[in-house]
Amino acid sequence: MKDLLIIALDHGEETTTTTFLGHELRLRRVGSGGDPERIRKLIRDHDGKVDAVALDGIPVWLHLGRERVRHGVGGALPPLAEKTPVVDGSGIRAGLERWGVLLADRREPGIFSQKHILMTPGLNHTGLADALRRRSLHVRFADPVLFFGLPPAPGVGSPRTLPKAAAPTLEHLRDAPFERLGFRTGEAPHARTAPLFRWADVLAGDMAAVRRFAPERLAHKTVVVEAATDEDLEDLRRRGVDIVVTMMPPFGEEDGLARESAAVVEAALAALRPDPDLPLSEDTYLDLMAELSWTPHIRYLQPEAAGVNRFAFVIHPLSVDFIHKDPRFRWTRFLPDALVEAVAAYLPPLYISKITGIRSPATGQRVEGYLLALGATPREMLRHGERFTYNRLNKAAKMAERMGARLMGLGAFTSVVGDAGITVAHENDIAITSGNSLTVAATLEAAKQAVRKMGKTDLTTGKAMVIGATGSIGAVCARLLAQAVGDVVLVSIEPERLIDLKRRILAETPGARVAIATKADDLAGECDLIVTATSAFGQRVLDVTQCKPGAVICDVARPPDVNPAEAALRPDLLVIESGEVLIPGDVDFGYDIGLPPKTAYACLSETALLAMEGRFEDYTLGRNLEIEKVKEMYRLFKKHDFRIAGLRSFGKYITDEDVAKKRALAERLRNDPALFERTKAEAAARLARIPVRAKGVEARRKPGARPWLFGAALVGAALFLARKRRR
Repeated sequence: MKDLLIIALDHGEETTTTTFLGHELRLRRVGSGGDPERIRKLIRDHDGKVDAVALDGIPVWLHLGRERVRHGVGGALPPLAEKTPVVDGSGIRAGLERWGVLLADRREPGIFSQKHILMTPGLNHTGLADALRRRSLHVRFADPVLFFGLPPAPGVGSPRTLPKAAAPTLEHLRDAPFERLGFRTGEAPHARTAPLFRWADVLAGDMAAVRRFAPERLAHKTVVVEAATDEDLEDLRRRGVDIVVTMMPPFGEEDGLARESAAVVEAALAALRPDPDLPLSEDTYLDLMAELSWTPHIRYLQPEAAGVNRFAFVIHPLSVDFIHKDPRFRWTRFLPDALVEAVAAYLPPLYISKITGIRSPATGQRVEGYLLALGATPREMLRHGERFTYNRLNKAAKMAERMGARLMGLGAFTSVVGDAGITVAHENDIAITSGNSLTVAATLEAAKQAVRKMGKTDLTTGKAMVIGATGSIGAVCARLLAQAVGDVVLVSIEPERLIDLKRRILAETPGARVAIATKADDLAGECDLIVTATSAFGQRVLDVTQCKPGAVICDVARPPDVNPAEAALRPDLLVIESGEVLIPGDVDFGYDIGLPPKTAYACLSETALLAMEGRFEDYTLGRNLEIEKVKEMYRLFKKHDFRIAGLRSFGKYITDEDVAKKRALAERLRNDPALFERTKAEAAARLARIPVRAKGVEARRKPGARPWLFGAALVGAALFLARKRRR
């Protein structure tokens, strides 16, 4: 058995027996009250009588940033013992902290990513600070506040300024009493420093400093320290801390919680050297540390914080009307729409709401989500170019990581721009999905239900059309419809890609009948089902007047390709939105996403479903969707009891009465060819008077630059400010 003497700053004496690295240890803890003379006497009295002495909270070295100085009193303590090693933890602390951050991040990926981290303090925690800075750009140091009660000045404590600030700080602390360095004495910081702690998501450093100087309320924060006692955990639980991470390996503790400091760990390693003559060097410690089978202990203190998988989802306004409806931007209705749309595109990503209540009935897994929003409409995304949107999605990804999300979904047009998520996934650590796999599965399921409602019980005898067939969603829809229907029409403005797609379908599904075209109108009259999945703006992708009586149009595009005015020209047609999904649980989106309660678009549902399954990986990316992933999504969809919501058309649920009327009218048109021709002609005449549009956007007569924009901005802003002043 190895005997260790632990000289602590408090009072009292205690002896315990434990194990470490398979060896039995006797730990004798003796309080010194911080009295240097008593510390010296304890070292001299136990020299040669114990295997190692740990100076717990009594530093020999002061290390901050690039500066390292010997403490005036502590630096003279180790030489007092001629036979027994006397250590303060500085020999192993930095290495174990770096290793510990790596292991903790492996166990809980993203636990530190992009968080606001406050070193509390950074003094003698250089390894921890360095490792955390590799995972977040937002690291500050509370040392000026903790040691001198100074208010945090702008920029002070950042990694760039720390080396310059370190030298004077250490010089002032060279002769500081041990109680002050261990946070047993000293004035608490002024109340105006509280924002520094509120800014932080993670408080990393010493438990004594966190408990003494942090505000009373620490809701949803993570605390990272060397070790913790049960009393520490209870205090932090009461103050609202979500997670405590202890960075030192435990001593024979069944629960894995580290209760001994780095000084005690170093003393144990020194005592367990296979050769007592080996120097107390980094190499000697590394060999011993390599024998550790250990992961930092991560303790969830709040029941609601444990066992929750988190995701984020990015939305954006489909038109300028969405901006006007947001409570924060209602005032924009007094400005020109074109001005609002153009300026909103430059907004940074915004936090919208928290999605709560998602729970799998199959596994019980709880899921939470965060809605984030970009300011650009689809038209502005196209006008600015893909890099413009990538940059804003990258910022959203950093926000999502800071919130604790491990997966981010791309909603609406953000999954269409550029390479459909590949670049965003490559440039960020958080997993990315476009949600298009479940979008395809839900769309085809909704389309199948709609076609059956309209009386076509056997679609294998019918014909289907996909408009936008060479897009990421359209191509997979076309391939799956070819397997289910057998007779498909592929429409796209990219003839060379149409040829490739046709050849692929014929290779996958021998015997399928595949027609290709660059316009839908000539063949639309033959199709029982038409799926539109384009990214077109300012053009008419489908002439509904030419459709077959009783046909189903499933509009996957967001914003939609077909508008209500056009659909009203042919009341016998059933125009449905792509399959919206009912998410299990008592779901609250915290925001009106334009759908009924508990109902989400399929792309959002895929993100939630992957989080529910614990699949934090890049999933649906790029324009070449994999059929196997679509099928896997549908399997998980069924496993976790996600369901297709009721069929909707232009925001309203379709009733059985609505379907009955459409079926009766379609039957009349099929049985009376002359009536059908008159109906088409009258509808075509009315269609000619409707402005050509897609995605709710009319075709521009003169696309390009808008030189009046900045003048309008000034005039609009002046009018708004004048109106506000009068109020």
